Amino acid sequence: MQYGIVLPISGIGGSVDRLIEYAQAAEEAGWDGIFLEDYLVYWRDEGVTYDPWLTLAALAMRTKRIRLGITVTALPSRLPWQVAREAITLDHLSHGRVILGFGLGDPQDMHFGEVEKAKERAEMLDEGLEILDGLMSGQPFHYEGKHYQVKEVTFVPKPVQQPRIPIWIGGMWPRKAPMRRAARWDGFVPAKLPDENGYTEFQPSELREIKEMLEQEHKGPFDLVTGGTTPGDDRAKARERMEPMREAGVTWWCEFVLPEPRQEEEALTRIKQGAPR
Repeated sequence: MQYGIVLPISGIGGSVDRLIEYAQAAEEAGWDGIFLEDYLVYWRDEGVTYDPWLTLAALAMRTKRIRLGITVTALPSRLPWQVAREAITLDHLSHGRVILGFGLGDPQDMHFGEVEKAKERAEMLDEGLEILDGLMSGQPFHYEGKHYQVKEVTFVPKPVQQPRIPIWIGGMWPRKAPMRRAARWDGFVPAKLPDENGYTEFQPSELREIKEMLEQEHKGPFDLVTGGTTPGDDRAKARERMEPMREAGVTWWCEFVLPEPRQEEEALTRIKQGAPR
């Protein structure tokens, strides 16, 4: 199992420079990945928002080993060909360390006249993914869909990673459509629908169920991604919590490092304590 951290796209205390410092600390502490959310207008910290693609480009130049990802981009709110060009460039800047995450998008982040109907956004997401796949092939590609059309074009250079950059799909569980969509790609990042207690973390039994369903839909290597918080000051307890996750089929654990105001130093301490291996 690999271990990443999720950092806020609002920066640390509103500072993108400090976010980069925290990411560098994560690499030094041995974490395997850094993941940013993708919002045009972030719901936290009074809407302070930085662009994740530019931020990851900066991280690509300041780090050497750690994987860099987005969980997740609302592809129906973006131009697929622009996203493809940005992702390929980032893959070259990072020498093949990028992981892409896509989903329908958060209704809270629709401010600019985007399509809001879920069914239509799902159609746009599926078409956009096909376009990304075709453009990342480095071969002549054209596309005629309901929502997008692409005249024949060849995107070069190809990504460093072949046959393309890994694609994870995010979606709400227990809805099955996101899981089935994810099974056509490289990984699934499920989030639980809120209940009377709000948003809660997955239990190993729930993840095992998801893994079994994914195996019916997808053959071959596949990532199952979940996350939450673990105690950095009690490594035995953290490892004890991770073992059932590993047995359930989780391949990536993403530690949420989203500090509230005046908690930035505590968050940095948690990063430096390292992954719950």
